[in-house]
Amino acid sequence: MQNSKEYVAKNKERFLTEIIELLKMPSISADSAFSQDVINTAEMVGKALDEAGCDHVEICETDGYPIVYGEKIIDPNLPTVLVYGHYDVQPPDPVELWDSPPFEPVIKETEEHPEGAIFARGASDDKGQMYMHVKALEFMVKTNQLPCNVKFMIEGEEEVGSVNIATYVANNREKLKNDVILISDTGMISKEYPSITTGLRGLSYVEVEVTGPNRDLHSGLYGGAVANPINILTKMIASLHDEDNHITIPGFYDKVEELSSEERAEMAKAPFDINAYQKALDIESVYGEKGYTTNERNSIRPTLDVNGIWGGYTGEGAKTVIPSKAYAKISMRLVPHQEWEVITDLFVKHFTNIAPKGVKVKVTPHHGGQGYVTPIDTIAYKAAAKAYETTFGKTPIPQRSGGSIPIVSLFEKELGSKSILLGFGSDSDAIHSPNEHFGLWFYYKGIETIPYFFKYFTEMMA
Repeated sequence: MQNSKEYVAKNKERFLTEIIELLKMPSISADSAFSQDVINTAEMVGKALDEAGCDHVEICETDGYPIVYGEKIIDPNLPTVLVYGHYDVQPPDPVELWDSPPFEPVIKETEEHPEGAIFARGASDDKGQMYMHVKALEFMVKTNQLPCNVKFMIEGEEEVGSVNIATYVANNREKLKNDVILISDTGMISKEYPSITTGLRGLSYVEVEVTGPNRDLHSGLYGGAVANPINILTKMIASLHDEDNHITIPGFYDKVEELSSEERAEMAKAPFDINAYQKALDIESVYGEKGYTTNERNSIRPTLDVNGIWGGYTGEGAKTVIPSKAYAKISMRLVPHQEWEVITDLFVKHFTNIAPKGVKVKVTPHHGGQGYVTPIDTIAYKAAAKAYETTFGKTPIPQRSGGSIPIVSLFEKELGSKSILLGFGSDSDAIHSPNEHFGLWFYYKGIETIPYFFKYFTEMMA
């Protein structure tokens, strides 16, 4: 294969300019105020696929935001790689905590990224990583080195639960037929220790509402005489963990797989500096479930976290009220074998049951998905590992991730395909947070590495 590194070096300024333009688009799928921006971003991705070398590109309408499909079929008898990614992004809130506007990309040098990192919402999750595949295709097509067929499925609703992709996949099994699915929406340990994600957690996401009196009340006249929904909600939430940070919902752990001591020992071989971890987050100590390490807590153990909580008066100054309502958004990260619908039902039942008299509780499930573990003895994994060895000069470490990509399990169920999680992000990329960024070294290294996966996968499938 002609050197992809040389091609990247020759075109890196253009590659940077292109991703900057894509990152300027506020494709926030969770906020309908940005619906036209999301649609415009889909069109931009379709245009990029066309220019990169796809012979057929279409913007596929759904009941929500469109899915961008592209393909280049060079020989039906050759293997087919399906690339999945998403062009929608998380809301940038709280905007005031960004050092620069979230949709005005800037390049800054950091301690971890001395070569520079691009700061913008979606830089790492997932526009930057998705776009690596577009540019990798360009390299393979322009240099006449595409060794197999390739298809792209880039959606615009991943950040809101991929609510319409299941229907699209079920209705387009033949179109999406493939031998392996390639996804870059995860990270690696570091440039010194490349890793391939072999496991993802599932997700159950709910919103809770606690209602007390029929209106906001004067806290002097009514304080102490009626239930305060915020006080009650916080007590209910606090009761969801015991003193060992074990989740107290009955049945929650019934299907949680306990890894053997041997498996945990293998996990512990991955390099991890607890002091550097705490320093990067500016915390005095880590916190979590008793009996497990930090890397186990955020990957092989289920969790329950409050993602947002509100109620009453939050404006400037003081307003002495007992609010009528209080709300919280709660997510549960699940491990393989935990069914997200079952966990959601268990949460609804338990949270409703622990509510005291004097308040009413409503739980609204939002979305969820299954966890996923990919084997490391498949041709696809071996091809990915060899691709990393070629460009990094080191064998990658298999690593489970704490994140969730719910549609991965769906793909295996509907299309019968395994997924390879070829992520180039870093833990410090601040995805879903203010000042999200993506190291330029990793962006270019991804474009350099992906063509080798195509090469080795095709050779090993022969």
